[in-house]
Amino acid sequence: MIEKLMTNSRVTEVNDVATRVSGAFHSQGIADPYLTTTFSSLDNANIKLSKAIRRSKAESNLEEKDEVRDGVTRSLYYLINGFTHHPAAPIRESALLLLHAFDNYGISLTSESYATESALISSMLLEFQKPQYAQHIANLSGCGELLQSLTLAQVDFEQARIAYETEKAQDGMVANATEVKKEVVELVNNKIIVYLEAMQQANPATFGVLVSTCAQVIAENNEQVRRRQQKPEPAAPQPA
Repeated sequence: MIEKLMTNSRVTEVNDVATRVSGAFHSQGIADPYLTTTFSSLDNANIKLSKAIRRSKAESNLEEKDEVRDGVTRSLYYLINGFTHHPAAPIRESALLLLHAFDNYGISLTSESYATESALISSMLLEFQKPQYAQHIANLSGCGELLQSLTLAQVDFEQARIAYETEKAQDGMVANATEVKKEVVELVNNKIIVYLEAMQQANPATFGVLVSTCAQVIAENNEQVRRRQQKPEPAAPQPA
C-alpha cells in the first residue's frame, strides 16, 4: 500500500516528490493511457509549482534586501540625530546641517513603495555626495561608513528587484505556490496512487517496480515531515 502524500508537506517537498515519481514513471516505459495522461497533467502542474516557488524566492529575497536598506537608513538617521546633542559645537553644527538635509527626504521614506523609496534614497545619496557636506560627514564618526553601507544596500536591492521583475516577465501570470501545491497533491493522492494500487493487484509484473518506487519516495517525504513536526518547541524563557 502506498502512503498518501502528506498535505502539510512544504511546497518544495511536494515539488520534489512530484518530480521523482514522474521520473520513475517515465523511466519504466509503461504504456498505460490513463497514467500517461495523468502524469502529463502532473508534469504541467509541477512546472507551474516550480515557477511559483522560484517567484516566491525572488520576492522573498527582494523583501530581505529592502529590510536591509531600511535598517541602514534608520541607523543613519539615528546616528546623525544623536550627534545633534554632542557637547562639541563643531560636531553638533555638522549634525544639524546633515539632519536638515536628511529631513528633506524623511525617515518615513522607509514606508514608501519600492519605487518611491528607491528614488528618494538615490536622490539623498547624491545630495550627500556634494562637496559642501564632505567635511560635515567626516566630523561625525561612522556617518561616512553608514552612507557607504546605504549605497551598497541600495545597489543590492535594485539588483534583487531586477531579478524579481525578470522572473515576473518570464513567467507571466503565476498562481500562488500554495494553491498549485494543492493541485499537485490532489493528482498524486487521488489519481496516481489510487490507480497504481489497483493496477498492482491486477498486474504486479508491470506495475510492481513503479509502485515500490513511488511508495518509497512518498514514505521518505512523509517521514521527513513527521520528524519536523515532532521537534520540541523552544522552551519559553522563565521569569527571573
